[in-house]
Amino acid sequence: MAGRAVITGTYFMNGDHACCEGALAAGCRFFAGYPITPATEIAERISRRLPDCGGIYIQMEDELASMAAVLGASWGGVKSMTSTSGPGFSLMMENIGLGLCTETPCVVCNVQRAGPSTGLPTLAAQGDMMQARWGSHGHYEIIALAPSSPQEMFDFTIWAFNLSEQYRLPVLIMADEVVGHMNERVVIPREEEIKIVNRRKPQVPPHAFKPYEADPDGVAPMASCGEGYRIHVTGLTHDERGYPVMNAATQEHMADRLVRKIKGNRDKIIRTENTYLDDAEIVVVAYGISARSAKQAVRQAREKGMRAGLIKLETVWPFPENLIRSLAPNLKALIMPEINAGQIVLELERCAAGACPVELVSHYGGGLIHPASILAAVMKFSKGKKKA
Repeated sequence: MAGRAVITGTYFMNGDHACCEGALAAGCRFFAGYPITPATEIAERISRRLPDCGGIYIQMEDELASMAAVLGASWGGVKSMTSTSGPGFSLMMENIGLGLCTETPCVVCNVQRAGPSTGLPTLAAQGDMMQARWGSHGHYEIIALAPSSPQEMFDFTIWAFNLSEQYRLPVLIMADEVVGHMNERVVIPREEEIKIVNRRKPQVPPHAFKPYEADPDGVAPMASCGEGYRIHVTGLTHDERGYPVMNAATQEHMADRLVRKIKGNRDKIIRTENTYLDDAEIVVVAYGISARSAKQAVRQAREKGMRAGLIKLETVWPFPENLIRSLAPNLKALIMPEINAGQIVLELERCAAGACPVELVSHYGGGLIHPASILAAVMKFSKGKKKA
């Protein structure tokens, strides 16, 4: 394993370790973090692996500094990441906002636990999902992925790095304690089989370069420090040169592009895994570890003759609103299991827009949602009629 960034083979490993291996396979060569359960195993493994792969690991004094170091390393031209859980995620929010404003590629893996505050450090929850979308101030768009297995922790970490480089922003991996700590089969392919996206470099000479002059897709090429280009990086509202300009017109132009570069590419970013949607009358929408309970509940419902389907959210943000809007008028109900008091279900309700009932199956954290609870919700609506 020493010196090999991609350890091709089949392994039995937990989700946190799989995240580490995905990061290395994606080209991550800098990690700054602070230990926190249940994400510590990511930092522990990558602290051992990175130096042998030509990378740098730094344990910072706290999560604020960790996120700042990750942003700085990225501007130095190195693919960078950190990992954390709820309390640390809260501390990172100001610098995640800085990363969004300065359009800095990086990856943040949040292995969620129950809160608020210190909460239940060793037990599962999905309570940070709205914080992922709205945790920083101002308006922007975010990309957040939700793995439901150790294999997806590996695959989605590579995907997260690719998205961060392609669209120039911090990308969030919203895992949870169960996915982080469960051990399962993880297949790591050969290095040449792994798709890697690197940041787009300027195609103009240094004197003509503007750090925030976007291409037609809304994303600006990115020069790294030390490559001979003039770079000015600030969290203040800035023009295409990166210089602060304090007026409404500049704010409108900057913020609008931060939003449009994600919204305008939604169809390229959003991924769902859809099962039995062709004839479904009741559709369960789930993400993370709750999607595994949902999959079993849907299978049991089908065995009982109920026409149930499943949408597994691989990207939670952006939310697949067009898919939900197209399905809702033809359904008896939409059901969402999530380990919180109801967060992403609000998006489900918004997109359904009254076309069908929306049912939440949830609890406040500390354990999984049992498939029987989801099945009971499916059965509740199975004998009813579709909304006219």
